Amino acid sequence: MSFQTSGGKRRVYMDYSAASPVDERVLATMMPFFSDKFGNPSSLHNAGREPRKALEDARTKVGALINAKRKEEIIFTSNGTEASNIGIKGLAMRMKGEGMHVVTSAIEHISVLNIMKYLEKNGFEVTYISPTGDGFVNLEKLEEAVRKDTVLVSIMYANNEIGTLQPIDEIGKLLEEKDVLFHVDAVAAAGKVPIDVQRSRIDLLSVSSNDMYGPKGAGALYVRDGTRVEAVNQGGGQERGLRSGSEDIPAIVGFGAAADIARNEMAQQSERLKELRDKLIGGMLDGIEDSFLNGHPTKRLPNNANFRFRYVEGESMLLNLDMAGISVSSSSPCTSKSLLPSHVLLACEIPTEEAQSAVQFTLGKANTAEDIDYVLGAFPGIIKKLRAMSPFSPANLAEMRSTAGHREKEDHHHMEE
Repeated sequence: MSFQTSGGKRRVYMDYSAASPVDERVLATMMPFFSDKFGNPSSLHNAGREPRKALEDARTKVGALINAKRKEEIIFTSNGTEASNIGIKGLAMRMKGEGMHVVTSAIEHISVLNIMKYLEKNGFEVTYISPTGDGFVNLEKLEEAVRKDTVLVSIMYANNEIGTLQPIDEIGKLLEEKDVLFHVDAVAAAGKVPIDVQRSRIDLLSVSSNDMYGPKGAGALYVRDGTRVEAVNQGGGQERGLRSGSEDIPAIVGFGAAADIARNEMAQQSERLKELRDKLIGGMLDGIEDSFLNGHPTKRLPNNANFRFRYVEGESMLLNLDMAGISVSSSSPCTSKSLLPSHVLLACEIPTEEAQSAVQFTLGKANTAEDIDYVLGAFPGIIKKLRAMSPFSPANLAEMRSTAGHREKEDHHHMEE
């Protein structure tokens, strides 16, 4: 996505994992439900009937995106984080009489990791599986981690930072054989890669609207028929009692429209974005010395390219890119306020100083080949400038050592005198 500001500067937006614009077609479906069709879907009178029908239509569309058997398996929430809270906490609390052990990976989204901390404070034991250097969850390690008292395994479909796609089908098959329930955080993947909860044997799955050009403030939890989840909040009983409170009908209608568009256009968009992604990856690695791709080179989200660069720091790169009109991220937007390096990169055993030099590009519908050219034209100069200022670059380190050696000789000479 590129545009000109009022000052004439070119702007290129490549931070779609943080936020995406609402598709105009999605917005058009939402507008009537802000004014003309404002009724409460729980009402029995005429004003509530059309919103209720729209709610159920959206449920069908979100279910179709992930191949749910029945629309009733879709529970609407306010976002992906709430969906994961309801799914993971609700199932763990429901199952605690059968076991108090949960398994996850060390590279999950911070929202899931914080849920795990909550469970640990409430008596559960959590095993965190370390990934490979490419960010894969090792199946052998996962199998070893599962115990007789394991009630749930939660593994993300795709990593939101480095883009690596997990072997979800294989994990689902393994857990079905071990009779362990399976939660998947699919927020980063839904709408970008095909998801089939039947094929992958998924019991619980979290998705979000804004990550597929729908409105913020809408998410969903898929709950497979027969999977029993305890409500973590009590109220009037909406959404099968798992998410009480009047539904946000405009946002949910928009979510349904976004899911429908994503299902129909995913294959074409993914192929186009892969070409742009690979052009960006090739240009970065070929054009900038001491640059590295984070995550798997091919088994990754079609729109994700995450790099690290030696001898520079991530925040300074972001500021310089922003001055050049390029909007990107250094990590998940949910953790970007922290000065600590990415927990994902550290878990992949990337050195701390390199983890602090990561930059994440996530492409979207509006990005073009010209945007990639603009980035590849601007970025090498930024890196060169920052490395010239860095005391840790090879040239500057050599100069510092030379200067230090010269001073040591002078001091030794003065001592002799």
